Amino acid sequence: MTDEVTGAAAASSRDDAARRSNPDAEVVEICRDLIRIDTSNFGDDSGPGERKAAEYVAEKVSEAGLDPTLYEPEPGRTTLVARWEGTDPSAAPLLVHGHLDVVPAIAADWSVDPFAGEIKDGCVWGRGAVDMKDFDAMVLSVLRARARAGRPPRRPIVLVFTADEEAGGRKGAHWLVERHPEVLEGCREAIGEVGGFSLTVRDDLRLYLIQTAEKGLAWMRLRAKGTAGHGSMRNGDNPVTELAEAVARIGRYDWPLRITPTAEAFFAEVSDALGIDIDPAGGDVEATLARLGTFSRMIGATLRNTANPTMLDAGYKANVIPGEATAVIDGRFVPGAQEEFLATIDKLIGDKITREMLNVDSAPETEFAGALVEAMRASLQAEDPAGRAVPYLMSGGTDGKAWDRLGIQCFGFAPLKLPPDLDFVGMFHGIDERVPTESLEFGARVLDRFLDLA
Repeated sequence: MTDEVTGAAAASSRDDAARRSNPDAEVVEICRDLIRIDTSNFGDDSGPGERKAAEYVAEKVSEAGLDPTLYEPEPGRTTLVARWEGTDPSAAPLLVHGHLDVVPAIAADWSVDPFAGEIKDGCVWGRGAVDMKDFDAMVLSVLRARARAGRPPRRPIVLVFTADEEAGGRKGAHWLVERHPEVLEGCREAIGEVGGFSLTVRDDLRLYLIQTAEKGLAWMRLRAKGTAGHGSMRNGDNPVTELAEAVARIGRYDWPLRITPTAEAFFAEVSDALGIDIDPAGGDVEATLARLGTFSRMIGATLRNTANPTMLDAGYKANVIPGEATAVIDGRFVPGAQEEFLATIDKLIGDKITREMLNVDSAPETEFAGALVEAMRASLQAEDPAGRAVPYLMSGGTDGKAWDRLGIQCFGFAPLKLPPDLDFVGMFHGIDERVPTESLEFGARVLDRFLDLA
C-alpha cells in the first residue's frame, strides 16, 4: 500500500511539473494577482504607484533565474528591467515591454470589485485585464515555464515593465530612455501593447490586428482672459463666452481624411478578407467599417486627426464674471500630420485664446514586413489556422513613443483569440473590463512559439 501511495504521489508530482512547464500554466493566476495590486494612475501622483507591482514582478523573474533592476525617478513610481539571455548571443536583443499602471476605476460603476481579480463567466475581471496586465501575465508565465524546462529564447530579450504609461510615460518609459538608454543597448525591435487580438470576420477567418503605427499625442490647455465684473451687467469681454465658442468650434470641427500607409495596408487586407474593394479615400468608408463591429470605432478614429474637449474650468460664484477661463483638449494626430494639426487648432481657437501644450508626443509608424512580422504570422497560425495577421494604426498611444526615440521599431503584439461578441475595444479604460481565461492561455502559447521564431 505504501509503494502504491508513493508511486501515485510521484506520478502526480511529475504531472504537476509537466503542467508547470506549459507556457500557459500560470497566466491566469498571475493576471489575477496583478489586478489585485492597485496601481491606479491619476496623473497627479495621488495614486498608489507601481512599486508593489514591480516587486511582485521582480520576485517572479528572480525565481526564473533573471536579475531584475528597479528604477525610480520618484518614490513609488517604479520601472523594472531584466535581461533574458538567448541561445544566439550574436542576435540583436528584442525589447518586450508592458506597463504596470492602470487608469482609475470607480467601484460603484462596476458589477464586480475592479481590484479583486474575480473569475466570472469564463473571464478574469478587473482594471488592467486588457490594459495591460494580461500581457504582463503572459510574459511572466512564458518566462517561468521556459526557465523550468530549460528553454531560453532564440535571441536575447530585454524585459521592461514600466511605470506611468497611462499619463504619458514621463516617469516611466521616457525617463528610462533619457536617463538609462544603456539598458536598451542593441534593441532595434520591440513588442508590446496594443495588438495581436482577433477580429472575427467569419467562422473560418479571424484577423489578428498587429499595431504598426499609433497616433501622436497633443494634450493642450486653452486659456481665455477677459474683464471680471458683476454677473448682472453686460460684458463684452467675458472669457467664458470666448472659451466656450472656441471649444465648440474644436469639438464640432470635421477633420479631413488623412490616409496613412498603415491605413492603406489595413484596408487592402480587409478588402481581400471581405471580398470587396474598399477605397478609404472615397465613398462612405465608415459604413464599410461598420461591418467590422465594435472595432470600427478605433479604426474610424485613425482616418483623420481628432480633438476632443475633455475639461472645463471657470468662475467661482454665480454672480461674478471671472477674469479667466480654461479648457483642456485631447488632440491626436495621424503620422506625419503634427504641423497641420496644430495649425488647424490655432485657426479654430482664434486670436483671443492662448494655447499651452501639456504633452506632445510622436506618431511612430513602421512597415509591416521583415522576419519579426513573419514570426508573428507563423506563431499565430500555429495556434489558430484560421488566423491572419494584418497591420493597423492605433488611435491611442503606448510606450512605443519613447522607444521610437532610440530608433526601435515597435509592434503591438499581445496575442488574444477573442469571442466574436466581446466588445474588446470598449474594455480599454471602460467599466467591467475583462479578458477570457482561454484568451490568456492562447496568448501565452502564441508568445512561447514566437520566442522560438523571432
